[in-house]
Amino acid sequence: MSQTPEKPVSVVLVHGGFVDGSGWQAVHDILATDGYEVIVVQNPTISLQDDVAVTQRAIADARHPVVLVGHSYGGVVITEAGNDPKVSSLVYIAAFAPDAGESVEALIANPPPGASVPPILPPQDGFLMLDKSKFAASFAADVDPATARFMANGQVPWGINALGGKVTVPAWKSKPSYYLVATDDRMIPPPAQRQMAERTGSTKIEQSGSHAVYVSHPREVAALIQRAAQELVVPVQLEVIRVG
Repeated sequence: MSQTPEKPVSVVLVHGGFVDGSGWQAVHDILATDGYEVIVVQNPTISLQDDVAVTQRAIADARHPVVLVGHSYGGVVITEAGNDPKVSSLVYIAAFAPDAGESVEALIANPPPGASVPPILPPQDGFLMLDKSKFAASFAADVDPATARFMANGQVPWGINALGGKVTVPAWKSKPSYYLVATDDRMIPPPAQRQMAERTGSTKIEQSGSHAVYVSHPREVAALIQRAAQELVVPVQLEVIRVG
């Protein structure tokens, strides 16, 4: 079987709070099979500063211009780390997309009327967790029960310092961005997602799915990332033709 030629774009995937990079496996496999170099970041989610540094190291390892993808809190990370010159575009998957001086803490302070309240437990030793018994309903309602149970039991504690980490210069102000709204999300209200997508000027699509839409609908998520990658490649090819 012939191997798909590698495309001249790298994809860096950044997870959100309460989870790790393993949730990207299906998206990773689709993109890698299609010929993209794919790097999955494993952030400690202790502080925004640390997570940005870890993500920047992943960007530095990429062989090509980078499409930087963030889910949930990962959107805050890519908004800051996306200022790296190797990053050509940003993709937000049911993610926070803050402006300068904003944090997750600020963005969730005034939820839309009637919005679901995430089952976040009181902080312990400076870290947050979701109630395991309510994890599936709030975070992964359309994920198969066994996987949702594993995600609940394998939660990564989310540092309060990460929650309060403020963006300095939003990369979406200088680079093209894309946004997937998860219309059945019970963690980040869909109206808030739409508002952030509009504010960032992102190319927006809507997908029925829970907050874990990247797990339950990997093909649709991968398709938006592929679109961002393909629209990145076209100007590069035109420039080569012009120079030639």
